[in-house]
Amino acid sequence: MRFPLFKRRILGYTGSNQRRDYALQVETARPFTGTALRRLVSFLHEAGLDYDDRVSFSVCVYDEDELVATGSRDGAILKCIAVKADRQGEGLTATVLTELLRDAFAHGVRHLFLYTKPHNAGLFSPLGFYEVARTRDTLLMEDVPDGARRFAQSLAAPGEGVCGAVVVNCNPFTLGHRYLIERAAAACDKLYVFVLSEDRSFFPAADRMELVREGVRDLPHVFVRPTGDYLISQATFPTYFIKEKAHAPRMQCELDLAVFTDVFARTLHITRRFVGTEPNCAVTAAYNAALRDYLPPRGIEVVELQRIEAQGEPISASRVRALLQQGDFAGLRPLVPDVTYRYLTERWRNEHAVL
Repeated sequence: MRFPLFKRRILGYTGSNQRRDYALQVETARPFTGTALRRLVSFLHEAGLDYDDRVSFSVCVYDEDELVATGSRDGAILKCIAVKADRQGEGLTATVLTELLRDAFAHGVRHLFLYTKPHNAGLFSPLGFYEVARTRDTLLMEDVPDGARRFAQSLAAPGEGVCGAVVVNCNPFTLGHRYLIERAAAACDKLYVFVLSEDRSFFPAADRMELVREGVRDLPHVFVRPTGDYLISQATFPTYFIKEKAHAPRMQCELDLAVFTDVFARTLHITRRFVGTEPNCAVTAAYNAALRDYLPPRGIEVVELQRIEAQGEPISASRVRALLQQGDFAGLRPLVPDVTYRYLTERWRNEHAVL
């Protein structure tokens, strides 16, 4: 459903050098289409940015008929924020952010993030955004002071000794995940299992979290925790500020590792991270290679465990999803624990019930 364009006028001024009062026109849409969208895309290109189709709300600020600033929101992520070069320093970024925050709050979003280039830190810091982590190419900021560290502290579990971690999506939870977690738990005194919280997967985040919790309930010293909005997948990582899109997976991977190290590992004293081998997916294999390069110099050992197989093939969540879509429960049964099998059969019955 597309919402109608909304317009209103606010007062502004050009700044101390050439001060004059003027009326800004603020236009918002969910999202823009047609001519308005084409103007927005062209404006972003002039600013060296690309338009990101994954937006739920956009703001355009006009001075008379001239587009001078814009910004968009995708859930909790702010993106595509730009101000015309000769209008910077007039508070237009603050105008855009005010509109974005107003809409976010109206829709129940209380915690916002933005991904940008590191040199933009000084632009957003005075406007209430705080650094979470950075790499040479990417900066992650949030609008809550010290929010990342406090979030990680809220996940802390009791126990001492060697602390390990596994980061999983579990879409859905398989016997391969169970094997990885069981082996990892046996190799440390306390294990955190971080389940990605974003809802961009085939199965809802709440369901994935519950399947993992039930699936490892019998394992001692294993603590299943959400990642919040701090660790995200490539499906969510914004690329509007990246000129060479082919570099986006590498940049997302580097930022993901920086967040894991600076937020989760540092706060929770994690010194060991476990991953499964990846024989089929080049992207995941590259991620594992990046783990081996990035984490050990920062005091985190990487342990790669051989994935288990069923019927001559590695067990994977993608394989389970493919069999589920075919309705092949006999084929997927050897790949998943009881808790997942019950969930999948019930979901299938509900989706294919005769009304």
